[in-house]
Amino acid sequence: MNRAFLFSIFLVTATAISSASEGVILLHGLCRTHRSMTKMASALEAEGYVVLNVDYPSRRASIEELAKATISGALMDARMTNVRKVHFVTHSMGGILVRQYLKTTKFDRLGRVVMLGPPNKGSEVVDALGDIKLFDKINGPAGKQMGTGSDSVPNRLGPVKFELGVIAGDRSINWINSTMIKGPDDGKVSVERTKVAGMKEHRVLHVTHPYLMRNADAIRETIHFLRNGSFSTTKEAK
Repeated sequence: MNRAFLFSIFLVTATAISSASEGVILLHGLCRTHRSMTKMASALEAEGYVVLNVDYPSRRASIEELAKATISGALMDARMTNVRKVHFVTHSMGGILVRQYLKTTKFDRLGRVVMLGPPNKGSEVVDALGDIKLFDKINGPAGKQMGTGSDSVPNRLGPVKFELGVIAGDRSINWINSTMIKGPDDGKVSVERTKVAGMKEHRVLHVTHPYLMRNADAIRETIHFLRNGSFSTTKEAK
C-alpha cells in the first residue's frame, strides 16, 4: 500500500477542542461511510463529548492496513490529542479495526469501547460467499478476512484487554444471509459471534444490522456504557 493512501483518511468533525473533555472516535463498518454514524455522533455531542466521526476507505485495503492508517490518523487529530481520554464506538468491521490496533499498539489514554454488531468471531456469510468474485469486488480485501475459521483476523486477535461493551442485534431483514448463519442473527452476524473473550458486558436488541448505530435504544445504551462502564441493566434485553 502506498504512502499516499495511508494518509488519505478523511476525518469528519464534531465539537470544539477542550483539554478537560473526553473524546469519542466513531468507526463505521464495511462498505459504509461516516454518514451512517451521524445520528450517533449528534447524540454523543449533545452529551458533551468531543466526537471524531471517521470516514475511511473500508473496501480498499486489509484490516491490518486500515486499522493502522485510520486509527493512527484519528488519534493524531488535534481534537483527540487535546482530550484526556479517548473512547471508541464502532459498527460492524469498525470493531475489528479497534481490536487489531489495540492488539499491536499501546495507548495510555484509552477509555471505553462500545461495538455494535461486531463480527468478533467472524461471519458464516463470509465463509459461504467469500470466494465469489462479486463478493470480493463489493467488499474488498478486508471483507474476505472476516470468516469464522481459526485463521481469520477476528479469531487470531484473541481476548480483548480493554473495557468493552457489545451490542448485538437479533432481527434480520436479509433472509438469504440468515439461512447461512447459525442461531439468532442480525442479517450479517449471529448474536453468538458478536461475543469475544474479555468483554465486560453484552446486550441484545431486536434490531437489524444496518440500523444498530441509528437505533435509539442502542444509542442510549452506548452513552450509558461510556459514562458508567455498564449498560443500563446487566440483563439481556430484546
